[in-house]
Amino acid sequence: MDKAERNLIVGDIVQIDPEHDPVFGGCFMVVTKPKSFGAQGAVLGPGMNGLDGTGVAYYRCAFEHMEYVGHAVWELGNAEEEDD
Repeated sequence: MDKAERNLIVGDIVQIDPEHDPVFGGCFMVVTKPKSFGAQGAVLGPGMNGLDGTGVAYYRCAFEHMEYVGHAVWELGNAEEEDD
């Protein structure tokens, strides 16, 4: 299936192309908002130094820079997300 033909849904997991982004490349992203160009989602990591944080970074990625992996079993919770 052509990457542009994918119908992503909330909770799908994609992996960001390592050649596309030196920081987020290779990371797994949980789709929080499917978009016409690809998806907006959350890249998850552990909290930092015991601080009250979820370790969530929000990211926008085009279809050509991601690969579908699967679907998340657990939801992210009530993490706040900016939509731009």
